[in-house]
Amino acid sequence: MKQRLLGKTPEELRSVALEAGLPKFAAGQMAKWLYQKKVRSIDGMTDISKAGRAALSVKYEVGVTGYSQVQVSSDGTKKYLFPVEGVFSRNPAAGMASPKTESGAVEAVMIPDGDRATLCVSSQSGCRMGCRFCMTGRQGFHGHLEAADIISQFIAVDESDTLTNAVFMGMGEPLDNYENVSRAIEVLTSDWGFAWSPKRITLSTIGVLPFLKRFLDESRCHLAVSLHNPFPDERLSMMPVENAYPAEEVLDLIRRYDFTGQRRVSFEYTMFAGFNDTKRHADALARMLSGLECRVNLIRFHRIPDFPYDPSPQGVMELFRDRLSRSGVTTTIRASRGEDILAACGMLAGQHKGK
Repeated sequence: MKQRLLGKTPEELRSVALEAGLPKFAAGQMAKWLYQKKVRSIDGMTDISKAGRAALSVKYEVGVTGYSQVQVSSDGTKKYLFPVEGVFSRNPAAGMASPKTESGAVEAVMIPDGDRATLCVSSQSGCRMGCRFCMTGRQGFHGHLEAADIISQFIAVDESDTLTNAVFMGMGEPLDNYENVSRAIEVLTSDWGFAWSPKRITLSTIGVLPFLKRFLDESRCHLAVSLHNPFPDERLSMMPVENAYPAEEVLDLIRRYDFTGQRRVSFEYTMFAGFNDTKRHADALARMLSGLECRVNLIRFHRIPDFPYDPSPQGVMELFRDRLSRSGVTTTIRASRGEDILAACGMLAGQHKGK
């Protein structure tokens, strides 16, 4: 199997160039073709000699994977399905990454909103966090995506040249695959890469503390934390991560960082009827976030099969929002998008796996 150029840094591309008998400056040429011109094949790198391209092609390929399916919602939202093979899984005994040949599929969702086009990208095939209300988590964990798989989603969608923002909120827990996610962010934000401002990127996590600290130290991207319940026992009943990384400890870490400037932190709160949408929950959430410069996004739950809870009614969500707002917590109800195209994360990939 050929190695992929996508995801490599200029320094790594210099090693590739020298190995193929090319001059060092060919690394800059390759980076430009990969990340600015978004070429799909080495043959497309036309300012590298034909012999040089042939030498590169012996061991390498660009590594862009096209989508296998796309669904378009009546509101303009588009869900793309990407095949993945050869993803890596974690070997718990050795603590090492071991190759896994199982094939599967991951999703990316393009969300248009006025002059914005946001791509919600996946970082894993499946997920091992086990959140009860998440279709991706129900599929189990099949492997980490490599940086090339993540960057490929940005290049392969039809809107590649007009994307304005990105959210690591697709399939998988980004901080459970931190090395590859941080590499992808480096490509997106470096001058030699996509040259995006970090302000265009948000990473969403349930709070994997060791890697959350690294992300906050090493990146200037925005942060979104999936909270969903202010009471530890209730959150644990839905989110096993509460046992390993309690929400209060996640908040203790976040409070050490400055979110009063251009960097933002938000908290995602999916609302389930009769479970986490009461005045008691709103008041506890307000106390939990008191003094923190943040925003709460209330999310309408998308029904999934064999799950006991229903979405909170619109009126209940509005009362919850207003109660938080009166307590000084900026709160919005996120517009529901793509409900007619299996919008809940993991549903399209799960359907594909079932087939």
